[in-house]
Amino acid sequence: MKAKAIVFSGVRQIELCEVTLKSLSSTDVLVETWWSSISTGTEKMAYNGLIPSWPFIFPFIPGYETVGKIIQAGDHVNQSLIGKFAYVAGSFGYEGVNAAFGGASEYIACPVESITVLDNIENPKCGIALPLGATALHIVDLAQVENKKVLVLGQGAVGILAAELAKLMGAKLVAATEPNKKRLQLSSADLKVNPETEDVAAALAGHEFDVLIDSTGIMSAIDTGLRFLKFQGTVIFGGYYQRINIDYSQAFQKELSFIAAKQWAKGDLERVRELIAQQKLNAARIFTHQHTVEEDITEAYLQAFTNPDCMKMILLWKTGTQQEEAGCPITAKS
Repeated sequence: MKAKAIVFSGVRQIELCEVTLKSLSSTDVLVETWWSSISTGTEKMAYNGLIPSWPFIFPFIPGYETVGKIIQAGDHVNQSLIGKFAYVAGSFGYEGVNAAFGGASEYIACPVESITVLDNIENPKCGIALPLGATALHIVDLAQVENKKVLVLGQGAVGILAAELAKLMGAKLVAATEPNKKRLQLSSADLKVNPETEDVAAALAGHEFDVLIDSTGIMSAIDTGLRFLKFQGTVIFGGYYQRINIDYSQAFQKELSFIAAKQWAKGDLERVRELIAQQKLNAARIFTHQHTVEEDITEAYLQAFTNPDCMKMILLWKTGTQQEEAGCPITAKS
């Protein structure tokens, strides 16, 4: 079977081209993609050739944030899944091209266990937020935030969701720092500080935080944040870091604990799905831009990678009429 797919063909080279899917196995499903998204972390590094290892070997199909409709199921799969929307973590089912993680394709063949059915979610497009929401939820779980004061550095997609989830999980106070005005406005934190226009020390005066969650990846920001942690406080590294380089004297004097959060834990995708379905988590707040795949696809990726106001770029694989029929109209373009 043939499908249109987004292919990284070389360093800083992106194409929309035709690929061939592998045959569906008895335990696979075939998903027709409606929405996918662009990772500004992993995919940006891969675009710049900074992950020269499998599965990021050119040419490859990126994408681990995809939502589509199940249109076919293997013989050993429950046929009642056909017609349902599902979040897809990716696919390895292509011929002649690597999948990293392979979700940016018009059609996706994948094992049934790699999907999360989006039952009860009013707007299935919100399923795009499941992996970032699950990542944020895992961070908050590791932080054990109940009845604690929490400082979140950075209000990108993960930071915003972490701040919202920390409040939901019983944090006493959630403060957030973010230099981008638009991102800070989207935050649900109790105390919001722009370090470019405000004195952080003055804004956070009187507070000693139990937990520091970093979603910036910026060592100087973490160094500043450590000043506001209490004795025996905890630091959660919520991103991916090539190297850790912080002021050890603060860690030493305060006997701080450091925890690295790796993606999400088993069951977190389903927990986030239920929070979205119950309207306890406003996942759509991170969707700031959208772009159809038929337009200049390189432009969409460059905007996602370079525009600080672009928190989450949604790629539209269906027409406006189809979007409206699904209850997910196109409201704006990037």
